[in-house]
Amino acid sequence: MTGPLAGFTIGVTAARRADELIALLERKGAAVLHGPALRIVPLPDDATLHAATLELVSSPVDVVVATTAIGFRGWFEAAEGWGLASRLHRALEGAVVLPRGPKAKGAVRAAGLTETWSPSSESNAELLQYLLRMGVAGKRVAVQLHGEPLPDFVNTLAAAGACVVEIPVYRWEPPADLGPLQRLIDAVVAGQVDALTFTSAPAASSVLRTAPDFGALVAALRRDVLVVGVGAITAGPLVAAGIPVVQPARSRIGSMVRELALELPSRALRLRIASRDMEMRAQAVVIDGELRPVAPAPMAVLRTLVAARGRVVSRQDLLAALPSGGEEHAVETAIGRLRTALGSPQMVCTVVKRGYRLAMEPA
Repeated sequence: MTGPLAGFTIGVTAARRADELIALLERKGAAVLHGPALRIVPLPDDATLHAATLELVSSPVDVVVATTAIGFRGWFEAAEGWGLASRLHRALEGAVVLPRGPKAKGAVRAAGLTETWSPSSESNAELLQYLLRMGVAGKRVAVQLHGEPLPDFVNTLAAAGACVVEIPVYRWEPPADLGPLQRLIDAVVAGQVDALTFTSAPAASSVLRTAPDFGALVAALRRDVLVVGVGAITAGPLVAAGIPVVQPARSRIGSMVRELALELPSRALRLRIASRDMEMRAQAVVIDGELRPVAPAPMAVLRTLVAARGRVVSRQDLLAALPSGGEEHAVETAIGRLRTALGSPQMVCTVVKRGYRLAMEPA
């Protein structure tokens, strides 16, 4: 075993920066299942962005809100391609510039602009409160969107008397191939994933929308899977569905991985069976410090036996737990494979004419 996440299976839903996140997880020993929930569609040639930019540079703007670094940079890159970069810079240089967080602040400065203020929480809600306190009645406010509309943000400003110009720099769309995401969701529901990571709120919404059995997915995420979001905004759709979400103190991918590496091992189920120490993983067990992979069918049997805490489980109940069902001999096959995987046959006891149990005292 190498790394704090050795033996754990982590689901990754990110599209942008997925390679970076996967590398960080694998460096800590995790096995990764990648099912991108979205794809980013940049809009350098999009007529809507072009029209919004022309509208913005047509007259002075009082306030500009930069919600994401990638979006703000992409906006200026598109403007450069249209020959509008200098006009865009002039339109914004006299404005109150409000980046949502440090990365957006860096993009603002890279564009040759100076920020007025940025919220410590990195949240749109705090940005909105700041705008309302400073007063926006009669002011022209540009809001750079981040993949999806911000109706509450925009409508609140409009109700307060602002003239809002929305800048749709990029948009989120479903992945071109839904197969990897559907396989990841199936693995979550089947108990084959220890933790599921999210780096954007649209990705979280996409996973919930894509699930063929919404109830089964939510039940698994509430009960069996550690759900980790990079920040409060990302966690929003999940929390609204009643799913607990672990978040790092700082909304950064590296911080999220460090939090995951601390939290997940601490939650691992530890048992003493036949004088041996066993830790559970979604697709493996650790026996006396040795990582031992377990295939899906024997793992389903093991989970059922573990839930019984040493009590006898009938062949019929074990058959019902098998992913693919089958005849009663399928249970005997799975038990044999489980004993081989554990490397210690005496850990699983046969109780004649009744079923099987783990060699542990009942809880």
